[in-house]
Amino acid sequence: MLAKDRTPAEWVAYLARVHEGLQSGLEELNRYYEGKQPLAYLDEELLEELGEQLKQVVINWPRLVVDALDERLDVEGFRYADDESAADDLWKIWQANDMDNKSQQAHVDALVMRRSFLVVGTNERDAATPLLTVESPLQMQVDWDPRTREVRAALKRWHEQDPLTDAVTDRYAALYLPDKTVYYRQTSVTSWQETGRDEHKLGEVPVVPLVNRGRIMKPGGVSELADVIPVSDAACKIASDMMVSAEFHAMPRRVAFNVDEEDFKDANGNPVSKWSRIAGRIWAMGKRRGAGEDGGADVIQFPEAQLSNFHSTIELLARIVAALSGQPPHFLGLDTNNPPSADAIRSAETRLVKRAERRQDSFSGSYERMNRLILRFRDGGWDPRSWNLETLWRDPSTPTFAQKADAVVKLVQADILPREQAREDLGYTAVQRQRMRQMDRDALDRVVGADYAAEYAPGPNASPDGPPDPAVAG
Repeated sequence: MLAKDRTPAEWVAYLARVHEGLQSGLEELNRYYEGKQPLAYLDEELLEELGEQLKQVVINWPRLVVDALDERLDVEGFRYADDESAADDLWKIWQANDMDNKSQQAHVDALVMRRSFLVVGTNERDAATPLLTVESPLQMQVDWDPRTREVRAALKRWHEQDPLTDAVTDRYAALYLPDKTVYYRQTSVTSWQETGRDEHKLGEVPVVPLVNRGRIMKPGGVSELADVIPVSDAACKIASDMMVSAEFHAMPRRVAFNVDEEDFKDANGNPVSKWSRIAGRIWAMGKRRGAGEDGGADVIQFPEAQLSNFHSTIELLARIVAALSGQPPHFLGLDTNNPPSADAIRSAETRLVKRAERRQDSFSGSYERMNRLILRFRDGGWDPRSWNLETLWRDPSTPTFAQKADAVVKLVQADILPREQAREDLGYTAVQRQRMRQMDRDALDRVVGADYAAEYAPGPNASPDGPPDPAVAG
């Protein structure tokens, strides 16, 4: 059946089936980020025999790889390409929907599970502020048109849970299509009952995928953990083996000849525990062999095992992770004897910074599409200026603020950089820059008067020639 001929009910069945097929892989990636993955590279029979005696040591490099990248992905505002001032109205909608926090959640899910989603809708409480939510790939699935690579349908499924028993009580779904959004309640395993619909007539699905490392033939993206997981499994196995060796071989081992088990007693003649016999804390042997046997017991001690071979293996695996993920060696605890200089640290972070810039470029397109939908929901029509939107990001590199401020001041003094751009480069938010512009106007107003300030103060209506010398103007 052609996609354009599917009914809403058929779209729900199709997308739910596709999502179920991808669910196990997404949940596995999520477990690795949470540090709840099973122990790998160990025989199942050995695991069954050891049971609870073997506890896994988790070296959570997957979370480190994701968080180190996510910490450099901070949205600071939006603007139109033909206007140096920020799009303050869009930033207000962003903050009204708590996207300062939710965007970070969307970034983490996209980096871990290949993609997350931005959904725009009508805000029933405030029509002037469209509703903006982020969705997990564990709950949402989209269908891409293979010809245009545009989203042609999306399905979100969720459920209600009893807080006391954790039992699922009701299941719901929302189907997003270019001309309408349809809501459902599940009545059986395969049946969904429509409960409502919104005929929005957008001509576009109001769902925007936030894709990590999307490729031409893989529009759903690739997880940032794809290369790291096998190495992380190996590190967890080596670390677990190290703890087993520490339990049984890191202490000196003793062997007693011509001694029976009942000979192991404490100072009061009571048998010692099994662990005391293993560790050799208190041994008292009063029995000697009979005639004809060479006299007494003999105890020898083996040297303890060294664990340095485990240390060097884990260090090698850490270097592999650093190479695969672009992490600086010191992020993984690989320090040299000599403390690195500031230039050396910045040089080590070059690949990580570049990766962050790549993610900013790819995520920017999704955020700009999201803003076009926001303007469409708010204004009732498509704004031609929205095609010139840009996303403003915080600088992903790590220079000190003093170094950056010094460079920006020199560019302003050389008349290369305007003051508003300098404030943006220094990381001030759109709200802070707006307050600074107001402070500039207030200061000028106090010096030369309100009428003069209204004409020449920094702002959208300021004179292009700038204010003349107040003494001359007077």
